[in-house]
Amino acid sequence: MQITGNIINIIERTIQYGTIIIENGIIQKIEIASKSVRPDYPYILSGFVDAHVHVESSMLTPAQFARLAVVHGTVATVSDPHEIGNVLGKTGVEYMIENARQTPFKFCFGAPSCVPATVFETAGATITPDDIEDLFKKYTEVGYLAEVMNFPGVLNQDPDMMAKIALAKRYQKPVDGHAPGLRGDDARRYIEAGCETDHECFTAEEALDKLKYGMKILIREGSAAKNFEALIGLLPEYYQNMMFCSDDKHPDNLVEGHINQLVKRALAKFPDLLFEILQVASANPILHYHLPVGLLREGDPADFIIVDDLIEFNVKQTYLNGEIVAENGISKIPNHSSEIVNNFNCQVKKEEDFKVLVSSEGETKIKVIEVLDGQLITLKSEHHYNILADNVVSDIDNDILKITVVNRYQDVPPAIAFIKNFGLKQGAIASSVAHDSHNIIAVGVDDKAICEAVNLIIEAQGGVSCVDGKGRKSVLRLPIAGIMTGEDGYEVAQEYSAIDRFSKDLGCTLTSPFMSLSFMALLVIPNLKLSDLGLFDGEKFSFTSIFVK
Repeated sequence: MQITGNIINIIERTIQYGTIIIENGIIQKIEIASKSVRPDYPYILSGFVDAHVHVESSMLTPAQFARLAVVHGTVATVSDPHEIGNVLGKTGVEYMIENARQTPFKFCFGAPSCVPATVFETAGATITPDDIEDLFKKYTEVGYLAEVMNFPGVLNQDPDMMAKIALAKRYQKPVDGHAPGLRGDDARRYIEAGCETDHECFTAEEALDKLKYGMKILIREGSAAKNFEALIGLLPEYYQNMMFCSDDKHPDNLVEGHINQLVKRALAKFPDLLFEILQVASANPILHYHLPVGLLREGDPADFIIVDDLIEFNVKQTYLNGEIVAENGISKIPNHSSEIVNNFNCQVKKEEDFKVLVSSEGETKIKVIEVLDGQLITLKSEHHYNILADNVVSDIDNDILKITVVNRYQDVPPAIAFIKNFGLKQGAIASSVAHDSHNIIAVGVDDKAICEAVNLIIEAQGGVSCVDGKGRKSVLRLPIAGIMTGEDGYEVAQEYSAIDRFSKDLGCTLTSPFMSLSFMALLVIPNLKLSDLGLFDGEKFSFTSIFVK
């Protein structure tokens, strides 16, 4: 097999016209015919890599995720399976590996380091140091220790956390970090303990603080968290220690594009930095994580993409191991079916389960979570509450709505708080995609709508739902661990787009309502969040009352 075109060598920083000769999936020879570019031929370059993503957040299995990603020139991901790990433990990680083996796509999975993510929530499973060692020993696809979210545990030398990092070092696996807002000496100690990357920087100043201590910084642009604009200015100077990632990508956004979009945006800002940008998008993650992905060198696997030009970067073809897997926007990866596995054990709820009774006559204010569109962090504020028949209720006029997290692993009362900036004027939305423990989370204008949305999730044994409170309702079923489906990814994307529009018809003003909702239970990102056990102050790292004392 031979491919002719303008060959981009990211490592040697050359673009030369020539022919790539491939045998048995390996590049046997590269014949350079001219050191000049032939403008009538396309460009051949190594494929893109998402340096940190939770495949589960696409709501698709690895096999379905791959079908969509290759169309955009993505040939590999560094995938942290801690979402399914929190539901099913080590068995869930093994499910992801086996499912991924149905495709030629190159998944590098991490061994989840923080399952459960904290002791302040109820997860479906625990992953121990013994589990991590077993994953390292058993699976070549497990290539690193996944994000160490428990940075207080690292700083305080928590024995369990340090044992997991020690295992990674023993097996010579990279260690991913996760330390939002960590600066100064604490950042230095965290990095010196072995945490090598961070995808949680919200500002250039924070990223610079970590870069100077030797950490590699990931520029994240996902469906909810968007840090590209804040960090891209660092690329010209620090490109050798940066990578692109999505972290979380909902199916509709994955249909639209992937890492290719970040490459195009970066080139629009820095048109003279082609090689630096491609190094961030491809070579850096391949080399850092020792991925079995080719970089267009003789002897490498024939993993590459073909684009029409170096401005629009439209991906014409994607190859893995010398086989074409996508062409002209059409995936050639088969639509495989997937086994159903799950962990769901709660009964339908009643409207009265979502009441909030005032506990003291002297209380007049409540603490309110404030959502920031495009960010995972939240703010906290205080507001006077509305009361109806001893029940604290939503204040639609001031956009203060009731939010709940319902334990899906056992039957216990829901946790309830209040949230601002969702914008709903009627109805409710709910989801069993709720990082990291994936209990059911819902927000709505009244208890009846919230109860209806939650019960749709329970009856489906997982999914996302939307109700208008007047009879119209919709649910996207996610029967695999309550967070994924094995159905055709393109059809799922259409279903998701429809329910996303439904939520916006009800007044929601957020760019990605269900993605933002899913992070309102993520306790390791400050400031104020809600777990199934109660309202949580991420700065104090402790529970707090919803009432202002």
